[in-house]
Amino acid sequence: MISTDSKIYIAGHQGMVGAAILRKLNALGYKNILLQERSQLDLLRQTEVESFFLEEKPDYTFIAAAKVGGIQANQQYPAEFIYENLVIETNLINGAYRAGCYQLMFLGSSCIYPKYAEQPIEESTLLQSTLEPTNEFYAIAKIAGLKMCEAYNRQYGTDYRCLMPTNLYGPNDNFHPENSHVISALINRFHLAKKKNLESVTIWGTGEAQREFLHVDDLADACCYIAATPEDEYRAELGSRVDHLNVGTGTDIKISALSRIIANLVGFQGSLEFDTQKPDGTPRKLLDVSKINSLGWHATTDLASGLASTYEWFLKNQSELKNHHNNLTID
Repeated sequence: MISTDSKIYIAGHQGMVGAAILRKLNALGYKNILLQERSQLDLLRQTEVESFFLEEKPDYTFIAAAKVGGIQANQQYPAEFIYENLVIETNLINGAYRAGCYQLMFLGSSCIYPKYAEQPIEESTLLQSTLEPTNEFYAIAKIAGLKMCEAYNRQYGTDYRCLMPTNLYGPNDNFHPENSHVISALINRFHLAKKKNLESVTIWGTGEAQREFLHVDDLADACCYIAATPEDEYRAELGSRVDHLNVGTGTDIKISALSRIIANLVGFQGSLEFDTQKPDGTPRKLLDVSKINSLGWHATTDLASGLASTYEWFLKNQSELKNHHNNLTID
């Protein structure tokens, strides 16, 4: 477990999740935080990562670095999604172990679960059936990272913890209208449609798919909370059947309803058209968060206020976002 004296490395501190973890650690009074710009440390290069860990020897590592994107990005770049995510996580996990860093947190994704998993999805559902095809390459990479942590814990006695967050949104997200995740894509799409006085906006899928959304600051809070939880308490809650924890709100919403909320928030007056020829992805994806709730953590940001603050951040950062719209980056 971490303390305010721990030397902490955040891999991916420039992305949405890593930046949120950094904000939370600073707010909690953690001072000894290691940060590396992409130009300083290439996470795709094993020798660079190993050298960094051997030189710095952090006490704790948060692995928030990943190549991320929505359905369209996953379909267009499957090779990059599986290759880069596998390389990043294996370099970091093994590099940490070789340098004697026996405590870290790996962040996965709820897409690791089967497409037709029983709802809400329990942690033990992992690997029980087939994945959603539109993001299976990313999911397989994330499953590999989770299992790598499990293997190192079993063989080497490390304390590598894994959190599986549901769909995320918030500041520092990628707001590309096509390559990003649903909330950020919809915010940007409705914002542009309002500026151009468009009569309608087309949304992928039927709108019937249901999704759970977690504000990234809530995830950062969960990361810090679980990282500070004593190992015996953490392991006791996990039990023997699973080696990771779900993180979410425990509630979901249809994409059609979410779209109308965001359209109203942005002030778009036109109609919403749903392109049923495009994929919905998994029909429903609601996580069972009873285990992390039992450890004392609960999400606190409601969707309405979270969307409002995210749109406010989006408006304040227009000039910076223009430079990153085509960025499928390592967060």
